[in-house]
Amino acid sequence: MSTLRVALVGYGGAGRGIHGRLVRAAGQQVVAVVTRSRAAQVHADWPDARAVPDVDALLADLHDVDLVVVASPTGEHAAHVAAALATGVHVLVDKPLATTAQDAAALVERADGRLTVFQNRRWDPEQLALADVLARDELGRVHRFERRWERFRPQPQDRWKENDEVAGGLLLDLGAHLVDSAVQLFGPVRQVYAELAARTAPAVDDVFLAVRHESGVLSHLQAGGLVGAPGPRTRVLGERGAYLVTRYEGEPTPFEAFDDVYEEGRRPGEPVHEGWLVRGAERRPVPAPTGGHHEIYPALAAWVRGEAPAPVDPADAVATARVLDAARRSAQHGEVVVLD
Repeated sequence: MSTLRVALVGYGGAGRGIHGRLVRAAGQQVVAVVTRSRAAQVHADWPDARAVPDVDALLADLHDVDLVVVASPTGEHAAHVAAALATGVHVLVDKPLATTAQDAAALVERADGRLTVFQNRRWDPEQLALADVLARDELGRVHRFERRWERFRPQPQDRWKENDEVAGGLLLDLGAHLVDSAVQLFGPVRQVYAELAARTAPAVDDVFLAVRHESGVLSHLQAGGLVGAPGPRTRVLGERGAYLVTRYEGEPTPFEAFDDVYEEGRRPGEPVHEGWLVRGAERRPVPAPTGGHHEIYPALAAWVRGEAPAPVDPADAVATARVLDAARRSAQHGEVVVLD
């Protein structure tokens, strides 16, 4: 197998906008797409691909498929992944793997090494840069990690992610990214405290998680759609200083005054950076990493060929689901939940 042949379940913002783009950038091929209404779009983007109306039609003919990518709505992930795994094909599923830890664990148990999860934010520049900062022990012993995914959208959005209560709203959407990022950096979670609300839509659109890791680090993770003054994207506090990111994907946050203070400290000719090391009045830019999202699909191809492990261990997605389950219990009862 030279070119990875990919089938997409779904051709919306995730299927077309993220996976299709990454497949093309990696020189790989979309050969089939499950879509009810975007067949013309599929044929315009991938002239040789076939568009089929449902998952059953796709799975009935996998003769030219190496990898099935499940990019359907969250509530359908478990059923679609289970059906694909039953055929023996390799499967990549968008996060979250399932809406509950029980369902996620059941999928991993039957996967036999053929399942991975699209935790693409592991390849974000800030995540890669921060991992390097920690590996170099620039901050000393870390006691707090903060990450925010905040925006100001007071009008309800016509998006299933924000209106499907079963799909969990922002808790299962952005919350899955936030928890995975924290666990990747600071290890397993021991305690969970959560505040959840639905302020502009039926599903949760306001998330605050405080999770204590077994390492002792406390992570504050926030996502919201009704945040008129978003805070710094990432802040990590250690005994010898802090790591700070005030921009998200290269765009200034509305926290502009704070951002400008640090931008003004950048000297002419300084290389592109990804955040800052801050020690009181001292600040130093952190070099931008060389990796990124372009590495994901080549890594998937190596995994499918049996040349490398899965880019993301699906057991990690089960651990994340346990934290999100605990967050629901915590918010419901107003108490800290201890994980076994």
